[in-house]
Amino acid sequence: MLLIDCPYCGPRAEIEFAYGGEAHIARPAADVSEAEWAAFLYLRDNTKGVLAERWRHSHGCGRFFNALRDTRTDRFHAFYEIGTPRPDVGDAA
Repeated sequence: MLLIDCPYCGPRAEIEFAYGGEAHIARPAADVSEAEWAAFLYLRDNTKGVLAERWRHSHGCGRFFNALRDTRTDRFHAFYEIGTPRPDVGDAA
């Protein structure tokens, strides 16, 4: 089981959290084409390596936060609050 460090509550078991998808995705303007809207909804980078992700502490404080996780190893490198810049951890393996 993964241990996730909620920036608001501290370390908790993975079962308390819900994955929210890739972080730092900008919502397009209301007047975009259907193709642009579909790309926003469904197309993601599928990064092999360190990826910024959005998580929600659904069985705890209920707040969203971001995490940097290596998709090759499932190792978390950093946890940070929504609205703060992505920490620079490189592409550590």
